[in-house]
Amino acid sequence: MRVDIYTTPTCGYCHQVKRFFTERGVRYFEYDVSRDHDAAERMANLTGQMGMPVIVIDGQAIIGFDRMRIESLLAGSGSGRRPRLGLKVADANRYASHQGAYVGAVEPDSSGALAGLQQGDVIVSVNSNRIDSATDLEKVLSAPGVSGRVTIGFIRDEQAMQTQVAM
Repeated sequence: MRVDIYTTPTCGYCHQVKRFFTERGVRYFEYDVSRDHDAAERMANLTGQMGMPVIVIDGQAIIGFDRMRIESLLAGSGSGRRPRLGLKVADANRYASHQGAYVGAVEPDSSGALAGLQQGDVIVSVNSNRIDSATDLEKVLSAPGVSGRVTIGFIRDEQAMQTQVAM
């Protein structure tokens, strides 16, 4: 199992997650993005945002100190997949006047692109589950039983819209 942590020296949650791994005897590789430009770029390309910490466990990125998800991945009981819609998202309240997951980029030919999602959209629901943040979106899409096609509610230009996305 490979564990990478992207941190900064002033990030309190970064210190907590390092202590968490140390107490459990989990070996990790730390990248200080305040000093390592290449690491900062890798982290931004992986997650689409600059929030701290970013933890990558066997290729699955976790933004923030999400203890339950970390423990699940460490135990091997996670869903085994990260939702792949081809979207880079961040908390919408940073970029828009709505709660939700702000779409910062859409990979060409991805599920999200084929469903018509665009940069600037704010995802507010998935299968009627309210989405208040990028973390909410990842949790809902990673939940057991979420597969096939999902209905995504989003806001574009102050207009509520829906689309079907293949998972």
